Amino acid sequence: MVLTQNYQHILALAFAVKEINANTQILRNVTLGFHIYNSHFSASWTYQASIELLSRRAKFIPNYKCDVENTPVGVIGGPNSDICLHMATILCMYKMPQLIYGSSPVMNDETQAVFFHQMFPNGAFHYKGILHLLLHFSWTWIGVVSQVDNNTERFTEIIIPLLSQGGICFDFIEKIPKITSSSGFGDMVGEGLKTLNVIMSSTAHVVLLHGEIQTMTLFRVMPPIAEMGNMPLMTRAIIWVMTAQMDFTSFPFLRNWDIDYLHGALSLLIHSKEVLHFHTFLQNRTPASEEEDGFIREFWEESFECSFPSSAAHKMDRKRCSGNERLEMLPVSVFEMGMTAHSYSVYNAVYAIAHSVHASYLSQFKYKGMSYGGRWKLLKAQQWQLHHILRSISFNSSVGEMVSFDQNGELAAGFDIINWVTFPNQTFFRVKVGKIDPLTLQDKKDAVTSLDKVFTIHEDLILWPKQFNQSQPLSMCNDHCHPGYSRTKKEGEPFCCYDCFPCPEGKISNQKDMDDCLECPGDQYANNEQDGCLPKDKTFLSYGEPLGISLATFSLFFSFITALVLQIFMKHRDTPIVKANNRNLTYILLVFLLLSFLCALLFIGQPEEVTCLLRQTAFGMIFSVAISCILAKTAIVVLAFMATKPGSRMRKWVEKPLGTSIVFSSFLMQVTICTVWLATSPPFPDVDMHSMTEEIILECNEGSTLMFYCVLGFMGLLAIVSFTVAFLARKLPDSFNEAKFITFSMLVFCSVWLSFVPTYLSTKGKYMVAVEVFSILASSFGLLGCIFSPKCYLILLRPELNSREQLIRRQF
Repeated sequence: MVLTQNYQHILALAFAVKEINANTQILRNVTLGFHIYNSHFSASWTYQASIELLSRRAKFIPNYKCDVENTPVGVIGGPNSDICLHMATILCMYKMPQLIYGSSPVMNDETQAVFFHQMFPNGAFHYKGILHLLLHFSWTWIGVVSQVDNNTERFTEIIIPLLSQGGICFDFIEKIPKITSSSGFGDMVGEGLKTLNVIMSSTAHVVLLHGEIQTMTLFRVMPPIAEMGNMPLMTRAIIWVMTAQMDFTSFPFLRNWDIDYLHGALSLLIHSKEVLHFHTFLQNRTPASEEEDGFIREFWEESFECSFPSSAAHKMDRKRCSGNERLEMLPVSVFEMGMTAHSYSVYNAVYAIAHSVHASYLSQFKYKGMSYGGRWKLLKAQQWQLHHILRSISFNSSVGEMVSFDQNGELAAGFDIINWVTFPNQTFFRVKVGKIDPLTLQDKKDAVTSLDKVFTIHEDLILWPKQFNQSQPLSMCNDHCHPGYSRTKKEGEPFCCYDCFPCPEGKISNQKDMDDCLECPGDQYANNEQDGCLPKDKTFLSYGEPLGISLATFSLFFSFITALVLQIFMKHRDTPIVKANNRNLTYILLVFLLLSFLCALLFIGQPEEVTCLLRQTAFGMIFSVAISCILAKTAIVVLAFMATKPGSRMRKWVEKPLGTSIVFSSFLMQVTICTVWLATSPPFPDVDMHSMTEEIILECNEGSTLMFYCVLGFMGLLAIVSFTVAFLARKLPDSFNEAKFITFSMLVFCSVWLSFVPTYLSTKGKYMVAVEVFSILASSFGLLGCIFSPKCYLILLRPELNSREQLIRRQF
């Protein structure tokens, strides 16, 4: 049974020989000829044909040949890899140069490989091109179907690990039976249906198909057979991705069978161009004009469904062949008028042999004459030596493209990416939508690893299967994990099957299918969708916000009240109530209370180096002086009453400036602590990017937390001592005894600062500063109100009580 598409390979060979013989620039005075042997895709036929090449015409005697004019200088074999391997078994023993087209067979014998020249690019480049094509469309969940033969075993061993390393996993890996023209279809169809059932039940939308040129024939018969088994092939949208070895082939009786399953398929084909005049050559081809063509009559009968009177087919119910039929009238599914990739390889193979013979002819012509004997020696030498010239040959083809082989005897060429478009009349069209061209790289050795530099595809030219409505197909184990989610591998499933989980709070994923969520930079935070980062706002306790305005207003108001009290006391400085309670200490206390209210303003506004240095140190020293004044006033009252007792030794202390000593020593102690703090680890402006999710806190870093709490601790010690002494002196009999008021004021002071510590530690950002400012204002106002409001009441509203008689009168 004839595969009519393969007849074009024969015509490409004949056309190339005709062009060379007509070309005066190559092999002048030498006429090329050729013999064609049909392998029937059979090992026995291939072995027989190989031996016939080494035998005398019409005499099948191996190793005996005396027909000088029929001595072959090279053999072109293909398109099936098995044909090439069987052929090599015989021909390599005679060191016959062999050019292989259509496939890239596995040569186990390195000696045989020396005589192999493949009209097929580098295999690794081919496989990586497939990987790049799959990754370009993010097809990570695929099926693999390959034909059963030795070459396919190697394909599976290489492609599966390669695709896995590239991030692609497999729903299934199936094999289809090998097809030969002499075998029946029963077993093949049965195995094919099993494979088809796996394909149809798969969740993968992309199937990588590897086989030989005749593999397509099996898939051609699959749709009607599948429908008979209630398994229509078109129920699922499938993108077939075919390797470069495959091409469209079909038996003539299948010409009207559906090929819609091919619509939208993608394949790699060896790079080719349309050869000038080849179309005209085909148009002029008729059985009458080509009597030496031993294949044309059988091809003609099968293609045009007719018979010649002298053929066996004439007895069948067929119309008679006129011989005037035109090849261009045949549907594409029977015969193509455009040169296919495999035919282009045959065409270039003929030219490669011709240029090699020409090069050999020129090199020997320098030393030998053009006698008949010299010519015979030349041709005999070519059988042994032509493969060396072939390995290094380089020439421009008739379409202007460079043809050469690499050091491994593989064609130095790229691949075209083909989109198969079918039509209702069972014809199809190959659309070139891209290419993989290693020749664009200066360093060709880098072509395999630099595919992204040589890979070109035009997605807008691709027509997808109708089920996808012209949207790019997806083929994944599960849907993408969208931004805002990370993926986690499913246990017991292939590595590209995963679950999607939302990113933890504060993390983002800004791309699809991220394995881990990312932290935003310190100056940014995650948005609500967790798929991007937003810039954080800089924040501090400023004068422009309600909280800052309120605290600043209270600070100034309390400062005014304190200044007013100081003015009242200075105006009534000679009254008994002012003089009775150590007038100088009262002035100092009021001045430092005024400063304490004003120092709260240092905490409001953007932190700067000066304000950071002054904030805590000024606060600590001012409050230390204020509390030490209260302690001194209380201590003087206690000592004064103790000194009134007969024989008391406390009189000598009353006469000394005890108050001033207490205030100065307390102030000196706090100054020492602050000096050590500033000398060792001073406060400085800083930014806190982590405490608040959406804000950058501009703050003053205390430098040393220990020294900060030392300042607070010393203040607390003074406050506790003052409270204790005032509490003990609260019942002393004195009309102007302020120990009771001091006790209550220190109780308020200690309460404020005891509650400050946990509140301060539990707040963040500008609210920490606000808590400290509030504590400063509250504690200062507590001292001012509790100590001085009763006195102001007497001075201003009850002046009759502000007299000497009241001072000396004791109440019990």
